[in-house]
Amino acid sequence: MERDMTKQLEKDLENLKSRVLTMGSLVEDAIQKSIKALVERDNALAISVIDGDRKVNTLDVEIEDECIRLLALWQPSGSNLRFLTTAIKIITDLERMGDLAVDICERAVELNEEPPLKPYIDIPRMAEAAEAMLKDSLDAFVAKDPELALRVCDNDDFVDNLNHQIFNELLLYMIQDPKNISRAVRITYIAKYLERIADHATNIAEMVVYLVKGKVIRHMECPSEEAGRKILPHGGGTDLPEK
Repeated sequence: MERDMTKQLEKDLENLKSRVLTMGSLVEDAIQKSIKALVERDNALAISVIDGDRKVNTLDVEIEDECIRLLALWQPSGSNLRFLTTAIKIITDLERMGDLAVDICERAVELNEEPPLKPYIDIPRMAEAAEAMLKDSLDAFVAKDPELALRVCDNDDFVDNLNHQIFNELLLYMIQDPKNISRAVRITYIAKYLERIADHATNIAEMVVYLVKGKVIRHMECPSEEAGRKILPHGGGTDLPEK
């Protein structure tokens, strides 16, 4: 009897993990499409991402309810308890990433009402880095790989630094020409949204370390400070108008 119960719990947890990954896949797709909508000035694509966020929100509620049901039913301990608490926190971060993809699309639609400043360069680089962090954090969750999770934490510095660079340069261009202000401000918002997406990916990675090792690493320095450069090579320009 006890053996059958253990098998059922393992099956329930595996199904739960599959649903978390489904939610993660939807969020990854939303982020990619939000940047595509921005770069290609595609309002229809932006609106489809906004409308599609309902699926992410629905999964968020359903998965949380399932976690609570399993906690009450099985009253797990040890690694199984950590898995359920980790899943609840992961879906919270995924839901917020989905909201940020919607925010990017809303700013993209607004930007499309005016002529572009110039082709985007650093924003796609920043998005690619954040997307890679999300993918790696979910891969670390699936594989229960704390080393990969720690590399995600390290890579957050790359996104943070790029955000600061974009902000500072856009600020300069706003000062130089007030006509750039409305567009530049919206681009700084988008850069900030991408930074937050990277932060949420870091949160997921930190929870993977907790899941595997039972160790809380929030608010701690990452072991490496160089990994941020590993996602993408430094290069290209910035998302600013030419003089």
